[in-house]
Amino acid sequence: MSRIGGTQPGTPRLALPALELLRRTAGSPRDLATKIARLARTLRALADHDALDARLSRLVALGHVERAPTRLQLVVGSIDMLRFWIEPAARDYYARRGIGFGLHQVLRVLDDPASMVDPTGFLVDRDVIIGHLMQVVHANPAYDLQLLESHEDGLEALERQVRAMLDGTHPRARSIGAIVEEPDYHARLLEYVRAFRDDPRAAHAPVRENVVASDHFRRIEQTFGTLPGAMRYFARLPTTALGAARHLLTVREFPKENF
Repeated sequence: MSRIGGTQPGTPRLALPALELLRRTAGSPRDLATKIARLARTLRALADHDALDARLSRLVALGHVERAPTRLQLVVGSIDMLRFWIEPAARDYYARRGIGFGLHQVLRVLDDPASMVDPTGFLVDRDVIIGHLMQVVHANPAYDLQLLESHEDGLEALERQVRAMLDGTHPRARSIGAIVEEPDYHARLLEYVRAFRDDPRAAHAPVRENVVASDHFRRIEQTFGTLPGAMRYFARLPTTALGAARHLLTVREFPKENF
Protein backbone atom coordinates (compact mmCIF):
# COMPACT_ATOMS: atom_id res chain seq x y z
CA MET A 1 0.00 0.00 0.00
CA SER A 2 1.18 3.50 -0.79
CA ARG A 3 0.94 6.26 1.73
CA ILE A 4 -0.18 9.83 1.94
CA GLY A 5 2.30 11.74 4.02
CA GLY A 6 4.86 14.45 4.40
CA THR A 7 3.92 17.84 5.78
CA GLN A 8 4.78 20.63 3.39
CA PRO A 9 4.41 24.35 4.11
CA GLY A 10 2.21 26.64 2.10
CA THR A 11 -1.28 25.14 2.40
CA PRO A 12 -3.93 27.61 3.58
CA ARG A 13 -4.76 25.24 6.46
CA LEU A 14 -1.22 25.53 7.81
CA ALA A 15 -0.51 29.13 6.86
CA LEU A 16 -3.66 31.10 7.74
CA PRO A 17 -4.91 32.20 11.17
CA ALA A 18 -7.89 30.42 12.66
CA LEU A 19 -10.34 33.30 12.07
CA GLU A 20 -9.55 33.35 8.36
CA LEU A 21 -9.97 29.58 8.15
CA LEU A 22 -13.35 29.87 9.85
CA ARG A 23 -14.39 32.62 7.47
CA ARG A 24 -13.37 30.62 4.41
CA THR A 25 -15.13 27.44 5.46
CA ALA A 26 -18.31 29.26 6.48
CA GLY A 27 -18.56 31.02 3.13
CA SER A 28 -21.20 33.53 2.11
CA PRO A 29 -24.78 33.69 3.41
CA ARG A 30 -25.85 31.97 0.18
CA ASP A 31 -23.28 29.22 0.83
CA LEU A 32 -24.63 28.73 4.34
CA ALA A 33 -28.20 28.49 3.03
CA THR A 34 -27.11 25.81 0.55
CA LYS A 35 -25.40 23.84 3.31
CA ILE A 36 -28.44 24.01 5.57
CA ALA A 37 -30.67 22.79 2.73
CA ARG A 38 -28.28 19.89 2.04
CA LEU A 39 -28.27 19.02 5.75
CA ALA A 40 -32.08 19.00 5.79
CA ARG A 41 -32.16 16.64 2.79
CA THR A 42 -29.66 14.35 4.52
CA LEU A 43 -31.69 14.25 7.74
CA ARG A 44 -34.83 13.38 5.76
CA ALA A 45 -32.92 10.57 4.03
CA LEU A 46 -32.38 8.88 7.40
CA ALA A 47 -35.98 7.69 7.20
CA ASP A 48 -35.84 6.58 3.54
CA HIS A 49 -35.72 2.81 3.99
CA ASP A 50 -36.32 2.11 0.29
CA ALA A 51 -33.27 4.12 -0.77
CA LEU A 52 -31.11 2.34 1.81
CA ASP A 53 -32.35 -1.08 0.66
CA ALA A 54 -31.64 -0.19 -2.97
CA ARG A 55 -28.13 0.97 -2.15
CA LEU A 56 -27.36 -2.14 -0.13
CA SER A 57 -28.74 -4.35 -2.91
CA ARG A 58 -26.51 -2.67 -5.45
CA LEU A 59 -23.45 -3.14 -3.22
CA VAL A 60 -24.33 -6.81 -2.79
CA ALA A 61 -24.57 -7.15 -6.58
CA LEU A 62 -21.18 -5.46 -6.97
CA GLY A 63 -19.64 -7.88 -4.49
CA HIS A 64 -18.78 -5.25 -1.88
CA VAL A 65 -21.29 -6.64 0.62
CA GLU A 66 -21.63 -10.39 1.23
CA ARG A 67 -24.66 -10.14 3.49
CA ALA A 68 -26.53 -6.90 4.06
CA PRO A 69 -26.58 -5.92 7.76
CA THR A 70 -29.84 -5.02 9.45
CA ARG A 71 -30.61 -1.41 10.26
CA LEU A 72 -29.79 -2.02 13.91
CA GLN A 73 -26.45 -3.54 12.92
CA LEU A 74 -25.78 -0.49 10.74
CA VAL A 75 -26.44 1.83 13.68
CA VAL A 76 -24.26 -0.13 16.12
CA GLY A 77 -21.58 -0.69 13.49
CA SER A 78 -21.40 3.01 12.67
CA ILE A 79 -20.92 3.77 16.36
CA ASP A 80 -18.12 1.20 16.57
CA MET A 81 -16.50 2.49 13.41
CA LEU A 82 -16.58 6.02 14.80
CA ARG A 83 -15.29 5.19 18.30
CA PHE A 84 -12.70 2.54 17.37
CA TRP A 85 -11.45 3.82 14.00
CA ILE A 86 -12.46 7.21 12.63
CA GLU A 87 -12.14 9.38 15.73
CA PRO A 88 -9.04 7.86 17.41
CA ALA A 89 -7.10 7.51 14.15
CA ALA A 90 -7.93 11.10 13.20
CA ARG A 91 -7.11 12.45 16.65
CA ASP A 92 -3.74 10.66 16.52
CA TYR A 93 -3.02 12.03 13.05
CA TYR A 94 -3.67 15.65 13.99
CA ALA A 95 -1.76 15.31 17.26
CA ARG A 96 1.26 14.06 15.33
CA ARG A 97 1.04 17.13 13.10
CA GLY A 98 0.49 19.57 15.92
CA ILE A 99 -2.92 20.58 14.58
CA GLY A 100 -5.85 21.21 16.91
CA PHE A 101 -8.42 18.44 16.45
CA GLY A 102 -11.24 20.59 17.81
CA LEU A 103 -10.68 23.36 15.27
CA HIS A 104 -10.48 20.78 12.50
CA GLN A 105 -13.91 19.45 13.43
CA VAL A 106 -15.39 22.96 13.52
CA LEU A 107 -13.99 23.67 10.06
CA ARG A 108 -15.51 20.46 8.72
CA VAL A 109 -18.93 21.33 10.13
CA LEU A 110 -18.79 24.82 8.66
CA ASP A 111 -17.73 23.47 5.28
CA ASP A 112 -20.49 20.85 5.10
CA PRO A 113 -22.56 19.86 8.17
CA ALA A 114 -24.25 17.07 6.18
CA SER A 115 -20.96 15.17 6.00
CA MET A 116 -21.04 14.67 9.79
CA VAL A 117 -24.48 13.01 9.95
CA ASP A 118 -23.76 9.44 8.84
CA PRO A 119 -20.34 7.82 9.44
CA THR A 120 -21.21 4.90 7.14
CA GLY A 121 -22.16 7.11 4.18
CA PHE A 122 -25.17 4.95 3.26
CA LEU A 123 -27.74 7.66 3.92
CA VAL A 124 -26.05 10.66 2.33
CA ASP A 125 -26.10 11.60 -1.33
CA ARG A 126 -23.27 11.28 -3.81
CA ASP A 127 -21.89 14.79 -3.51
CA VAL A 128 -21.78 14.64 0.29
CA ILE A 129 -19.55 11.56 0.05
CA ILE A 130 -17.35 13.26 -2.55
CA GLY A 131 -17.09 16.46 -0.54
CA HIS A 132 -16.12 14.46 2.54
CA LEU A 133 -13.42 12.62 0.56
CA MET A 134 -11.97 15.93 -0.61
CA GLN A 135 -12.09 17.76 2.72
CA VAL A 136 -10.40 15.10 4.88
CA VAL A 137 -7.05 13.37 4.38
CA HIS A 138 -8.46 9.86 4.60
CA ALA A 139 -6.89 7.04 6.56
CA ASN A 140 -7.92 4.84 3.63
CA PRO A 141 -10.21 6.14 0.85
CA ALA A 142 -11.01 2.63 -0.45
CA TYR A 143 -14.20 2.42 1.65
CA ASP A 144 -15.57 5.65 0.14
CA LEU A 145 -14.74 4.72 -3.45
CA GLN A 146 -16.46 1.36 -3.02
CA LEU A 147 -19.44 3.15 -1.47
CA LEU A 148 -19.60 5.56 -4.41
CA GLU A 149 -20.09 2.58 -6.71
CA SER A 150 -23.60 2.34 -5.27
CA HIS A 151 -24.31 5.55 -7.20
CA GLU A 152 -24.60 5.17 -10.96
CA ASP A 153 -22.07 7.90 -11.77
CA GLY A 154 -20.30 8.05 -8.40
CA LEU A 155 -16.72 7.39 -9.47
CA GLU A 156 -17.00 9.49 -12.62
CA ALA A 157 -18.33 12.42 -10.58
CA LEU A 158 -15.56 11.97 -8.01
CA GLU A 159 -12.83 12.11 -10.65
CA ARG A 160 -14.42 15.16 -12.24
CA GLN A 161 -14.68 17.01 -8.93
CA VAL A 162 -11.16 16.15 -7.78
CA ARG A 163 -9.81 17.46 -11.11
CA ALA A 164 -11.81 20.65 -10.54
CA MET A 165 -10.37 20.91 -7.04
CA LEU A 166 -6.84 20.65 -8.43
CA ASP A 167 -7.36 23.30 -11.11
CA GLY A 168 -9.17 25.63 -8.71
CA THR A 169 -12.55 25.61 -10.47
CA HIS A 170 -14.48 23.56 -7.92
CA PRO A 171 -17.15 25.72 -6.19
CA ARG A 172 -15.87 24.57 -2.79
CA ALA A 173 -12.16 24.89 -3.61
CA ARG A 174 -11.62 27.83 -1.26
CA SER A 175 -13.50 26.21 1.62
CA ILE A 176 -11.98 22.74 1.26
CA GLY A 177 -8.55 24.29 0.81
CA ALA A 178 -8.90 25.80 4.29
CA ILE A 179 -9.28 22.32 5.79
CA VAL A 180 -6.87 19.97 4.00
CA GLU A 181 -3.36 20.20 5.44
CA GLU A 182 -1.47 18.08 2.88
CA PRO A 183 -0.83 19.96 -0.39
CA ASP A 184 -0.48 16.78 -2.45
CA TYR A 185 -3.56 15.01 -1.08
CA HIS A 186 -5.88 15.76 -3.99
CA ALA A 187 -3.27 14.80 -6.58
CA ARG A 188 -2.75 11.48 -4.81
CA LEU A 189 -6.48 10.98 -4.48
CA LEU A 190 -6.96 11.61 -8.21
CA GLU A 191 -4.23 9.09 -9.02
CA TYR A 192 -5.97 6.48 -6.88
CA VAL A 193 -9.42 7.23 -8.33
CA ARG A 194 -8.12 6.74 -11.88
CA ALA A 195 -6.36 3.49 -10.93
CA PHE A 196 -9.49 2.27 -9.13
CA ARG A 197 -11.69 3.00 -12.13
CA ASP A 198 -9.28 1.08 -14.36
CA ASP A 199 -8.99 -1.94 -12.06
CA PRO A 200 -10.37 -1.82 -8.50
CA ARG A 201 -8.53 -4.97 -7.44
CA ALA A 202 -5.13 -3.76 -8.64
CA ALA A 203 -5.43 -0.18 -7.34
CA HIS A 204 -3.35 0.47 -4.21
CA ALA A 205 -5.15 2.64 -1.69
CA PRO A 206 -3.07 5.52 -0.30
CA VAL A 207 -3.11 4.78 3.44
CA ARG A 208 -2.50 7.71 5.77
CA GLU A 209 0.95 7.95 7.35
CA ASN A 210 -0.11 7.51 10.99
CA VAL A 211 -1.94 4.30 10.12
CA VAL A 212 1.09 2.90 8.29
CA ALA A 213 3.22 3.71 11.35
CA SER A 214 0.94 2.00 13.91
CA ASP A 215 0.41 -1.73 14.43
CA HIS A 216 -2.79 -0.89 16.31
CA PHE A 217 -4.34 1.23 13.57
CA ARG A 218 -3.14 -1.08 10.80
CA ARG A 219 -5.05 -3.94 12.43
CA ILE A 220 -8.25 -1.90 12.69
CA GLU A 221 -7.80 -0.58 9.15
CA GLN A 222 -7.98 -4.14 7.87
CA THR A 223 -11.59 -4.18 9.06
CA PHE A 224 -12.89 -0.64 8.60
CA GLY A 225 -10.64 0.54 5.77
CA THR A 226 -12.72 -1.19 3.11
CA LEU A 227 -16.45 -1.54 2.63
CA PRO A 228 -16.44 -5.39 2.49
CA GLY A 229 -14.42 -5.56 5.71
CA ALA A 230 -16.67 -3.09 7.51
CA MET A 231 -19.86 -4.82 6.35
CA ARG A 232 -18.59 -8.23 7.49
CA TYR A 233 -18.00 -6.68 10.92
CA PHE A 234 -21.44 -5.03 10.95
CA ALA A 235 -23.19 -8.28 9.95
CA ARG A 236 -21.72 -10.06 13.00
CA LEU A 237 -23.12 -7.52 15.47
CA PRO A 238 -26.18 -8.21 17.65
CA THR A 239 -29.57 -8.14 15.94
CA THR A 240 -31.70 -7.35 19.00
CA ALA A 241 -32.01 -4.10 20.94
CA LEU A 242 -30.91 -5.81 24.15
CA GLY A 243 -27.88 -7.37 22.48
CA ALA A 244 -26.95 -4.08 20.85
CA ALA A 245 -27.17 -2.24 24.17
CA ARG A 246 -25.06 -4.89 25.88
CA HIS A 247 -22.44 -4.66 23.12
CA LEU A 248 -22.18 -0.88 23.30
CA LEU A 249 -21.95 -0.90 27.10
CA THR A 250 -19.48 -3.76 27.52
CA VAL A 251 -17.23 -3.69 24.42
CA ARG A 252 -14.84 -0.83 25.16
CA GLU A 253 -12.04 -1.64 22.73
CA PHE A 254 -11.86 -2.93 19.18
CA PRO A 255 -12.37 -6.70 19.60
CA LYS A 256 -9.15 -8.55 18.82
CA GLU A 257 -11.01 -11.61 17.64
CA ASN A 258 -13.40 -9.47 15.55
CA PHE A 259 -16.17 -11.74 16.81
